[in-house]
Amino acid sequence: MLQNPASRNEPAKSAFTLTRLLLVAAASIAVAFGLSACQVVAGFSQPSLVRVIDASYIAPAVNIYVQSTIFAGNVGEGYISNYGTTAPSGNALVQVNAADGNGKLIAANATLAPGAQHSVFLTDNGSVPTLYTVTVLQDAQAPAPAGNVQFRFLNQAPRTGALDVYMVPSGNTVANSIPICSNIAVGQTCGYVTFAAQTVTMVITPTGVTTPKYTSQGLSLTSGQVRTVVMVDSQLTANPPVNVVIANDVD
Repeated sequence: MLQNPASRNEPAKSAFTLTRLLLVAAASIAVAFGLSACQVVAGFSQPSLVRVIDASYIAPAVNIYVQSTIFAGNVGEGYISNYGTTAPSGNALVQVNAADGNGKLIAANATLAPGAQHSVFLTDNGSVPTLYTVTVLQDAQAPAPAGNVQFRFLNQAPRTGALDVYMVPSGNTVANSIPICSNIAVGQTCGYVTFAAQTVTMVITPTGVTTPKYTSQGLSLTSGQVRTVVMVDSQLTANPPVNVVIANDVD
């Protein structure tokens, strides 16, 4: 039986029409997505990540605010918060208040970069009447190179003065080691310093002196870790020992 030519072409025409419809729909979606993406990128700003570290020996319990948002409430020496988010700013207000409501202890303004991690440190400065210092630093966000760790050291021990830091491998002593950071002045930072992941003892001494002001337990360090160490006077005396607060920047 002969087929009607029009009947033979009908499936082909239907397939062609469907293909055209799909292409048009895909193009419309792509255009819509492109416009939407442009709008999002144009108006989008990554938040800043902020954590707070209370390393003050003498401060009472405190509330710490970043741009009027509380990031730590009723905390004391040795407290380290998780990272929280806030809007990026070139002049962000950081304020520390006594948790009992007895007023502001210290305030400072800081730059908080979009998409970056920052640490807000409350420390003692040994002076009167201010007593406290707020320091804001930008933190590392990437792991240390394979097989290594990275440490940053912040000296906030005004009664002790400039410091040397040793990371002494197992089986070694301070006497046969050299400092990983030397002559860190009060208020200054050393790091990030990269060294091999291993078990070490952290020893902190006044600059040029081998008598320790602080000796840690053995620290078993693993590849990729990044840490910040805040070194503070443990007492407001003429020759106090040193305490440390260690924050995990990257595990």
